[in-house]
Amino acid sequence: MRRPLAYGSLPRWLLLPAAVGAAFVLLPLVAIGATVRWGSFWSLITSESSLAALALSLKTSTAATAVCLLLGVPMALVLARTTFPGQRVLRSLLLLPLVLPPVVGGIALLYTFGRRGLLGHTFQVLGIHVAFTTTAVVLAQAFVALPFLVVSLEGTLRSVGQRYEVVAATLGGHPTFVFRKVTLPLVLPGLLSGAVLSFARALGEFGATLTFAGSLQGVTRTLPLEIYLQRESDPDAAVALSLVLVVIAVLVVGLAQGRRAE
Repeated sequence: MRRPLAYGSLPRWLLLPAAVGAAFVLLPLVAIGATVRWGSFWSLITSESSLAALALSLKTSTAATAVCLLLGVPMALVLARTTFPGQRVLRSLLLLPLVLPPVVGGIALLYTFGRRGLLGHTFQVLGIHVAFTTTAVVLAQAFVALPFLVVSLEGTLRSVGQRYEVVAATLGGHPTFVFRKVTLPLVLPGLLSGAVLSFARALGEFGATLTFAGSLQGVTRTLPLEIYLQRESDPDAAVALSLVLVVIAVLVVGLAQGRRAE
């Protein structure tokens, strides 16, 4: 493992923009903590609507992460371990949600799974309703979070190489056996890190959820949507809930960094 450069080996002029960048990120977080009404903090975050939004966010984010694992692991393996015509173009399209405005993603999902969408009519015939349901929340979160898992796992797969997989295959290992016993253990830290980042992205999803799932308390109103609504009616509650989301995000990102360091 390559060691980081010593402090004295960096040009000192880099410290100023680095400090400004750190302040740019950290000061807004400090501002949230300084604005919270600590005397009523507990009552603000334990209202019925707040608890319902938090519970729904945790439930749907967990489900969205499971979807990301189910679909993202095969996607990363295909991108990292195979070569086929148009692979670069396909990879760019699959990672598009990383840069696509979430609202645009929500509209795309609505015109795919909505009543008049590409697949919506088929679902209607089968008696399945997707848009403006809890399922829509999970799909919206998975749509924006899936690329995080794919990028993380694909990078890990490329960094570990194929040496051990080739040896196992040479010794007669079936591809499924090699995948289970060799590939997965090798990339487990990257897989866990990608899953944690996907969970964090799903937890903070707002635009696609609002557009595709709406905002129904206990059904589609996740914590980011609750914060947005409380901002107009009860700013103190919005700030308190924002702090809760920040703390959860810090814990999740810290866990992901810890997995990367292992």
